[in-house]
Amino acid sequence: MSGILLDTSAYSHLMKGHPAVAEAVLKAERIVVNPVVVGELLAGFRKGQFRKRNEEYLAAFLSRPRVDLVPIDGATAERYAVIKDSLRVAGTPVPINDLWIAASAMQHGFKLLTADSDFLRIPQVHVEFVETPGDRPLLKPVRRAGKGKPALK
Repeated sequence: MSGILLDTSAYSHLMKGHPAVAEAVLKAERIVVNPVVVGELLAGFRKGQFRKRNEEYLAAFLSRPRVDLVPIDGATAERYAVIKDSLRVAGTPVPINDLWIAASAMQHGFKLLTADSDFLRIPQVHVEFVETPGDRPLLKPVRRAGKGKPALK
């Protein structure tokens, strides 16, 4: 069975109609998220002006037959420890929430669909990375004419 675990960025881009994310979701027989992803989404909804609508969309998404919310349990914690230790040894830190998301993908043998390049540093999971306009820095240093000091554009 082909399955994918959506991280927070993949879910967000799916809701925005990103073609590569939509295609990956359509191809998957099973789609999963974990409680960390749901928590990140709910926290983000609280900051936005469309909280109720976004919560309703998420509830509808989670109720679809091919979509499951996988738990975080002792087996997830063991995989978390393996991933965290290997990243420590390699000197490549990754945000804690991303470790829990990766541990869930590793535990269930699912490909991790993401637009977050942090996951590319985690060798224990198969990552399907989708590039988005947000992958480019929004602010870049430029030289102001005559001043010679960097400024933000």
